[in-house]
Order: sequence, then C-alpha cells, then structure tokens
Amino acid sequence: MLHHKANLNGYLAYHTGQNLDRTNQDTDRVFFMSAKEAKEYGLIDGIIMNPLKALQPLAAMAEGETKVESGV
Repeated sequence: MLHHKANLNGYLAYHTGQNLDRTNQDTDRVFFMSAKEAKEYGLIDGIIMNPLKALQPLAAMAEGETKVESGV
C-alpha cells in the first residue's frame, strides 16, 4: 500500500508542479481546498462559474459548429 501512495504522490508532484515533500505532507492528513486553492496548487485547470455557459461549447460541437469559445 505504501508503494501505491508513493507512486500517487509522485504523479501529483509531477502534474501539479509541487515538490514531492509538499505532496507527501499534504496527502498524509485530511486536507481540504477551495476551488481557488486547488487551481493555485495545480490540481485543476479552471473554475466553472456558470455551468450552463461552460456546456455551450459542447452543445455547439454537437450541432456541428467548428469554432467555439470556452465557457470556463
């Protein structure tokens, strides 16, 4: 089990840009983040403020439009 945790922390460190010591510390205890904190940490790319607006590009692609703007 510790091997899997070490692998996961390595992936988190690599993909978030955090150092391995920080990911080890952050995953070793109960740790909650707000959406803004998760974005700053590197866990997420963006925060959806308006879910309906965020879905508009998908609807446009389903209808065959080629140029769509992101709703994020």
